[in-house]
Amino acid sequence: MEWQAIITLLVILGAIILFVSEWISVDLVALLIMVTLVITGVVTPRESVEGFSNNATITVAFMFVLSEALLRTGALQFVANRLSSIFRKRYLAGMALMMLLVAVISAFVNNTPVVAVFIPVVIQISRSAGISPSKLLIPLSFATIFGGTCTLIGTSTNILVAGILEKEHVGSISMFDMAPMGLVFLSAGIIYMVVVGFRLLPDRGQEKDLRQKFSMRDYLTEMEIPAGSDLAGKRIMDAGIFSELEMDILDLRRGGDSYPVPSGDFLLQAGDVLKVRCNVEKIRGLKDRMRIMEKPQVTIGEDDLTGKNSVLVEMVITANSGFEGKTLGDLDFRRRYRGVPLAIRHREEVLHEHLYDVELKAGDIILAEVKRHFMSELNNDEQERNADFILLSEDEVPDFRKKRFLVTLGIVLTVIVLASTNVLDIMTGAIAATSLLVLIGFLKMKEVYESINWNIIFLLAGALTLGTAMENSGLDLMIASGLVNNLGHLGPVAIISGLYLVTSILTEIMSNTATAALIAPIAISTAATLGLDAMPFVMAVTFAASASFSTPVGYQTNTMVYSAGNYRFKDFLRVGIWLNLFFWLLATLLIPLIYPV
Repeated sequence: MEWQAIITLLVILGAIILFVSEWISVDLVALLIMVTLVITGVVTPRESVEGFSNNATITVAFMFVLSEALLRTGALQFVANRLSSIFRKRYLAGMALMMLLVAVISAFVNNTPVVAVFIPVVIQISRSAGISPSKLLIPLSFATIFGGTCTLIGTSTNILVAGILEKEHVGSISMFDMAPMGLVFLSAGIIYMVVVGFRLLPDRGQEKDLRQKFSMRDYLTEMEIPAGSDLAGKRIMDAGIFSELEMDILDLRRGGDSYPVPSGDFLLQAGDVLKVRCNVEKIRGLKDRMRIMEKPQVTIGEDDLTGKNSVLVEMVITANSGFEGKTLGDLDFRRRYRGVPLAIRHREEVLHEHLYDVELKAGDIILAEVKRHFMSELNNDEQERNADFILLSEDEVPDFRKKRFLVTLGIVLTVIVLASTNVLDIMTGAIAATSLLVLIGFLKMKEVYESINWNIIFLLAGALTLGTAMENSGLDLMIASGLVNNLGHLGPVAIISGLYLVTSILTEIMSNTATAALIAPIAISTAATLGLDAMPFVMAVTFAASASFSTPVGYQTNTMVYSAGNYRFKDFLRVGIWLNLFFWLLATLLIPLIYPV
């Protein structure tokens, strides 16, 4: 094995470890891949950045913009809220209809914002219909995956693989080439979830109060400042007890007045009653020293936790959010959102201590108390910041702007029709559509920049550089030859089946985009070694890269519903493993027939 191949293999192994461990963000991993391959001489500086100018990367960037334009019309929220009446009457019919609707939308709109829109709606539906959210959120995530397999623009992974094919000059994937197999997966997936999957989904019931949901019993209490206390006459920021105990003041009552989330320069007085978030045992340990009186514990029911001047919100961190990898301290959460964090649900764990130092991950839920008059600004921030978070506790539905929706939909459909008839390539169409939306005032250029998921763009560029390194070093041919030598006697169908299985396993533990970029060149080289058409081999990789059902970390929408549905890791495994095996069987039988070898 040549030294270039050894270096490329080591870079691949290092990248897999970093993707799986999530020690650093995926976009930084992509940059490290590019830098390492250039420094070691495996690729040239020009080759290392060619991924940024690749048709696939640019197409994905502008498809994010078109998805955002559709989302801003309020159409998805409007449609989603029409589902509740069906769920009240027939749960399974409602679930099937929801999955079909979400899948159709996800075939043309980026699936992350689709899930972001539907999560709070599905939770509201579950509450009104008396169904546990855990029965609906995994089907929601899976439905976006099903829909994404039906068109070229269904996921960024599909566009990436199409770009790799064109770069290698071995074929191309048009808008609906994936539809025949994708529709099989869509139909089979919905049938599986309605017949089998829903029985395997956990039913954890409705957590009617936050004491149960966030284990807040020992973290909310009241304290009164008696006459003669050392705290009287001091500003909150100057009273050491609050920083020493990492205590947040949710509300301060003085006589008949209430001051929610008081600022640091608020002057304390004897007789003030403070509602605080803190470990109660810490307060008891210091109350004699600081001459404070502990009041009876605050009631924590849904209706009693917040006062008339504040509101309780649950904020879910979305996939690829700007919050990822940062702490509440880094975000200056209290000042920025005029609120106090009460708890953070991280995967299966609820955190109460050192909240400002917790590194946030996609899917985490922040329970916070916010000033009521600031909620409109919080809602605007949710919309303007490309969905850094979802508000689960808010019932407001954005206005459906019908005229804007019809015009935007018409522009997007025109792009799709022109691309599918080969009149205009999808990249040029997406850029033209974006330009038109800006010209007619539906989007501003600032909103165009903000709507692009730059994490994915950097990941795509780095992944394409990795593919170039495999080609330059000959590593793709070495691996392909190994596959042919070991499985070649079983025939091409066995190799297609093996490629699907390997890709499916890898995508459960690392980024689906990175997995596709890693395996697609191997699939192309394998087809060339066998002297066969590359299309069925590449299709196996493309479909398998999106078929992540067994873990909450393999696909970004699974991560988003993980904490929101109060799931455990084994819930995805119990429901998803059989779906993974079912799709593998379907792929083995049908891909060679639909895309002849």
